[in-house]
Amino acid sequence: SSNEHKLNFKKSKEACLSYIQDALLQKQWKRAAEFLTCYVESLEKDYCREHIGPSEMIWRIGTEILWHHSQSRMKEFSCFMEQMKTLGVKRYLKVCLEHVFHLLCNGQIDEAYQNLSLAESWRFGEQTAIQDKEIKLVQAYRGLLDYCSWSKQKKILLEHGEDGFADLAVEQEMHSYFRKAAMNLKEIIKIPGVWDVFVKCYVDLLEFYGDHNEARQVLNEYAYNSKFPANPNAHVYLYQFLKRQGESKKSLISTLKILHDIVPSHKLMIDFNTMLQKSKKRKKRQLGLQVIFAALDYAGWKENAKAWNCLARQVKQIVM
Repeated sequence: SSNEHKLNFKKSKEACLSYIQDALLQKQWKRAAEFLTCYVESLEKDYCREHIGPSEMIWRIGTEILWHHSQSRMKEFSCFMEQMKTLGVKRYLKVCLEHVFHLLCNGQIDEAYQNLSLAESWRFGEQTAIQDKEIKLVQAYRGLLDYCSWSKQKKILLEHGEDGFADLAVEQEMHSYFRKAAMNLKEIIKIPGVWDVFVKCYVDLLEFYGDHNEARQVLNEYAYNSKFPANPNAHVYLYQFLKRQGESKKSLISTLKILHDIVPSHKLMIDFNTMLQKSKKRKKRQLGLQVIFAALDYAGWKENAKAWNCLARQVKQIVM
């Protein structure tokens, strides 16, 4: 009967998934692949009765297997990803991004860029807020690849720039990459989130073309906007930028104070302590002592010679 068939199908499906899970946990990729093949085939045979196709499960399990399988090749992986893109339109952009990451890991940058361009132009039905964010993420990664191309051209210009005509051609190409990269990187960092790599690249572009005010604004927003999650790196990037700009010690200390409150064991606490030690104010020197003691409380600092030297200098300063 129909009910019996459904029950048997459900049991066999659950058993198959259990075998797949067991194989994955034991890192038996070949065995997992065989069970996944059986699982997919059983779904295909029973497609009319299975109303909700478990495409996401197949995508995630299949990706894991192909990534680790000793006989897996990029061609098979790409083929699998193309199939997954057609299985679930709601996950299309996520699958595209994962495909891109694998292409990049295999050094296929042009193919990755092409996939990002195709994904960016993809639309399905009325665009939702989630789709909008995913498209911005796709655009951001395309911007990241444009930044990489810009960076390569910059290197050529700085290292081999002798011919005036060649310089002009490289500069024009650089500026083209700059425009594309900046446009896409700028958009993603407006959305609250952790966007370290995008922020760093965007700031690098801005600094190269002398737009220091925009770079400062971006970094301040990233570090201090309460809508963004707490992120120590945001304060690190701001500190590094301020240092490059030759900002006052007061500004640098203020930035590192916030970093200290978030991550007292950060390696920049050496810089923080050094600046505080040199202060004429006793209160700041006391803070410097607290900073170095707090850092040395962490196991990773126990054998840090610089930290112990900082402490020794400060103790000597107090004694004298």
